[in-house]
Amino acid sequence: MTKLTLIASVAALGISATAAFAQSSAGLEEYIQACASCHGLAGHGDGPLAEYMTVEVPDLTQISIANDGEFPMYHVISIIDGRTGVRGHGSQMPVWGQRYQIEATPEAGEYGAELIVRGRILALAQHLEAIQE
Repeated sequence: MTKLTLIASVAALGISATAAFAQSSAGLEEYIQACASCHGLAGHGDGPLAEYMTVEVPDLTQISIANDGEFPMYHVISIIDGRTGVRGHGSQMPVWGQRYQIEATPEAGEYGAELIVRGRILALAQHLEAIQE
């Protein structure tokens, strides 16, 4: 391996690690802002608002276990988004897709807002996948 190849490889690894960290930190940030109050910081359904819910707040670390060891990414994204009729926990869980779109539309316009919504939801779903037990 030449010195130039080694430098390029290290640089590529650094960029990949930075992108992965940014992605994971974005998902964690979304989780803390949108989910932790009910689901708890670790995702076990023990957040400070859980005791006030009329339905049991699920343990989000058990999603894969409940699905034969597979994380159902598309289904999780649909539940978080909530705009397509898949509602999590009856009607207690907010429709995050709609909330995110309302926040993003003034700045990004209708089409740009949808890209922002999908990015935020994907980051959140990837965080949930990462915390599976």
